Amino acid sequence: MEQLKQRIKQHEGFRRTVYLDSLGKRTVGYGHWGVEDFWEDDKEYSKEFLDEIFEQDFQNAADQCQDFCNENDLEITDKAIEVLIEMIFQLGIGNVNKFRRMIAALQDKDYEVASLEMLDSKWADQTPARAEELSLIMKDAENN
Repeated sequence: MEQLKQRIKQHEGFRRTVYLDSLGKRTVGYGHWGVEDFWEDDKEYSKEFLDEIFEQDFQNAADQCQDFCNENDLEITDKAIEVLIEMIFQLGIGNVNKFRRMIAALQDKDYEVASLEMLDSKWADQTPARAEELSLIMKDAENN
């Protein structure tokens, strides 16, 4: 999981202060949406504190992925699970649930079709490089 965490951190980037992301949402650290009341604009937060927030966000995404796989009867490879964890980290579970054709392909263990369905999305339009990279990992997920 450490390799996955590093990949997510690389994709998310890191800022010690609150900023508006590409969707206009208040964000801090490694892509953490600052929905809690305690985030202050123009305050610089410590890397240690933001690393703790990342670990909580990562564990939340991993837990939601486990529930997602159970609810959708997915018995998939570790590579495919890692892709889903990163998608949940970035998009949130509600938005990943909208990838119905990807889910159907994963239920059939058709990783190639799942990878193509990932690219047929608003997500792929908004973050094309990340979507393409994750799609390629999904396509190769059968070769765990």
